Parts: sequence; C-alpha cells; structure tokens
Amino acid sequence: MTGIDSMEILERACEAVWTFRPMSDEEIRSLLSRTADAATGGDSESFKTASIFDGTAQNPEWLGEPERAQRLMPRST
Repeated sequence: MTGIDSMEILERACEAVWTFRPMSDEEIRSLLSRTADAATGGDSESFKTASIFDGTAQNPEWLGEPERAQRLMPRST
C-alpha cells in the first residue's frame, strides 16, 4: 500500500504490481541470511523494541489497572 499523490507515483505502484514475482526459497534464504544480524539487534527500529516510545507503557492508567496493580510496578519519572 502506498500513498498516491501524483500520476507518476500511481504508475510506479502499478508497475510494481504488474511485474511482481514471488521470491524463490533460495532468494528468501539468502535475504534472511544477509539481514539476520541487523534484524536481531533492533537498533534500526527502536520504536518497536523500546518501551520509551510506548505511550501505554508510559501511562499505565490508560489500561484501567487497579491502583493496587500500579503500586506493584511504580512508574519512574
């Protein structure tokens, strides 16, 4: 899915659909082996691996947790 803000972008998106071909098993294995180290560290996408970007983690009251549960894990400020 892509945002389409011009005919050029629409044409590029259509070209991608028309020329799509699934990767072979060997291509998939090769890609995964080349990206394994980067994927395991989470350094590229810390918003997915760190709670500091998680609004709910920063505001547990949003979950409607009982006060007793919040006392068990006080929020650091």
